[in-house]
Amino acid sequence: MADSFNPDDTARNWNDFVERMNQQFMDAFEQNVEAQAEFVESWSETLESASEGDELSEGVQGYARAYEAWMDAAQRMVDRVNDSMQGEDIEVEEFRDIWLNTANEAFKEAMSTTAFAAATGESVQQALDLRQQAGEASESTLSELGFATEGQIVEVGERLVELERRQHAVERKLDRIIEELEE
Repeated sequence: MADSFNPDDTARNWNDFVERMNQQFMDAFEQNVEAQAEFVESWSETLESASEGDELSEGVQGYARAYEAWMDAAQRMVDRVNDSMQGEDIEVEEFRDIWLNTANEAFKEAMSTTAFAAATGESVQQALDLRQQAGEASESTLSELGFATEGQIVEVGERLVELERRQHAVERKLDRIIEELEE
């Protein structure tokens, strides 16, 4: 006998579907809010470090373009949820793709500014300075403990190379003298 139509199953299936869609929408929305918060925080730090007026102005414009991309994505999400509620079959991946593509676009807008480049350059310089300070501290500590430091080992190596070079020069001169005496 063919399966009979059961309205309870249909309602339960619909409720399960709507619940899954709502949960996925809320998860995506939460991830979006977190991404926006991280973006705003990093962008604020970038703008704070921008010292020139032009950099600051360009940085604000980059942030505005990125913010606009996020707002467009939010509107597309609302539109697609409405489409889903009206019965259109929408893949969950489409929601994910909207946020991923928007994140890429927003970060591209922010990272293409001179303010971001200046802040990145400043961060790299700070990291290099920190590395140099750590190297100097470790050299000092090793030296105080009586261990050979990298600098000392390099110096000894350079001296050995110079001694070998001089030795070869002396050997060549001796070979020429011996050849002259043998003739």
